[in-house]
Amino acid sequence: MEKIEYIKEKLKLVPTKPGSYQMKNKDGIIIYVGKAKNLKNRLKSYFIQNQTGKTKMLVNDIDDFEYIVTTTELESLILEITLIKKYNPKYNILLKDDKSYPYIELTNEKFPRLKIVRNINRKKNKNRLFGPYPNVTAARKTVNIINRIYPLRKCEILKKDLCLYYHINECLGYCKKDIDESIIDNMNNEIISFLKGNNKNIIEKLEEKMNKASDSLNFEKALEYKNMLEDINITLIKQKISIDTKHNFDLFAYYTNNNFISIQVFYIREGLLFGKHNDIIQAVNDKEEILTEYIIKFYERNNIIPNTIIVPEIDNELLSEYLKTKVLVPKKGLLKNLYKMAEDNAKILLEEKEETIEKDDLKREEAINELKNILNIPASNVIEAFDNSHLFGTFYVGGMVSFTDFKPNKDNYRKYKLDVNTTNDLDAMKELIYRRYYKVLMENIPLPDIILIDGGELQVKIAKNIIDSLNLNIKIIGLKKDSKHKTNSIIDDNLNTINIDSHSNLFLFLSRIQEEVHNYAITYHRNIKSKGSLATTLNMVEGIGKIREKELLKKFGSLKKIKEASLEELEKVLPKETALKLYNYLKALDK
Repeated sequence: MEKIEYIKEKLKLVPTKPGSYQMKNKDGIIIYVGKAKNLKNRLKSYFIQNQTGKTKMLVNDIDDFEYIVTTTELESLILEITLIKKYNPKYNILLKDDKSYPYIELTNEKFPRLKIVRNINRKKNKNRLFGPYPNVTAARKTVNIINRIYPLRKCEILKKDLCLYYHINECLGYCKKDIDESIIDNMNNEIISFLKGNNKNIIEKLEEKMNKASDSLNFEKALEYKNMLEDINITLIKQKISIDTKHNFDLFAYYTNNNFISIQVFYIREGLLFGKHNDIIQAVNDKEEILTEYIIKFYERNNIIPNTIIVPEIDNELLSEYLKTKVLVPKKGLLKNLYKMAEDNAKILLEEKEETIEKDDLKREEAINELKNILNIPASNVIEAFDNSHLFGTFYVGGMVSFTDFKPNKDNYRKYKLDVNTTNDLDAMKELIYRRYYKVLMENIPLPDIILIDGGELQVKIAKNIIDSLNLNIKIIGLKKDSKHKTNSIIDDNLNTINIDSHSNLFLFLSRIQEEVHNYAITYHRNIKSKGSLATTLNMVEGIGKIREKELLKKFGSLKKIKEASLEELEKVLPKETALKLYNYLKALDK
């Protein structure tokens, strides 16, 4: 029976009840998860209508479908989101930014601190949070200005003696001085007032300091305060637009055209348009389902859920029940006008970028088809690429990046600390490939269509041996460089050389992946080195766990002192072999 006839027969059996449905490709992999009030009507809509754009690509990719009936629509939404998290289907929404916006945090400690934070757990965090700040520069400047003007505590752990901040009047000396609580309360109140949009007190303080410095002929300091005033007036005030109401909420609006949906988010804090965020995504189903999934994923990205969310004409009661917050649809007045403003912004954004997105999609589609034809495979949608980095031939780390339809899927990126005995790139590649795909087997993770290796025949052969030993069937290609260290050809897993046009879309996208995985692995190693934290550094050395880490800290007091220690001194705490590994690693870090 042909696929379309099979699907038509199966559709006849689908009930008209709510539930979640899962679309599968020819390999049985779930490529899309959706929900519906009426499963039969929703599933039929995919196959009886003429589809275009990304929906057409989805339908062409569907080989079968399944569904799970639920008793309520809320249950179907919960099930849909759960399955999306589990399978990460290629046609569901992938938000373009894997980072959340920062917040400014004023701690509730006895001696408060002000800092920038990300990845907030709203339920566990009891501190005062302000934001989010889509303008990260504005957040940093705000924290810097407040910390310069108000003598808040600067150190994370109270020191034993007065530090530099005390001597330059930017700390009250909480470690040694008995500070009146009323002074701290007054500082807190003024800082909170400023972060809520009242700039009067802080501007007056800066003007006073500027004039005082100028009168003392300290013109350098006066200029510094003048620049801080300009930062407030330009960066911190003009990003906000008053809407004459003292409420905190997030507002979502959208504009759709030609299978594209442009979504605009406004952050309203204390009646001010505090910041905004936007995304353009391609539709594969009705806009209500897309917007609901988008909003849920938006708050899973560590955005704090406000007490009120304003949304378009979607099922706000269902969303409210899921997010456990008030969700409203604007009907008239101020909220309706604000929604119209956000909608206009979404429209302008789409009109500006739609042509560019369509051109990029066409280039990616051409590259996908070219790679399929070159390798003679049915699909080339999911590519996992590997690279490693090291310090002078020792202490290897590895990175894996994942691309779907030549778009990065950063949720699937992985970092690896490799065996400390690894001393060459080939052994590093063996370990990377084995660890990744052994885990894929054990945890039943979907396989990629292609594994991409940065290297020639030898590297591809090694990777193929590992994949064959695991009884997996994944196409492997290497990107081979010429004598000038420029990529010029593909090596397939039969060790054939396939030349590619350096001006082709395929070459362009493969080069992007090659550069991305290279930078990802190097950045991981640099971060380990630059962080310089005791735990991060020592964890790289085989034989050092939490117990020995504590013993080293007890003996030397800090990472700096451990780095300065001789091999003989380290051997008093660690076994000789482990001490030598640590000694060599720390010396390599400092080169």
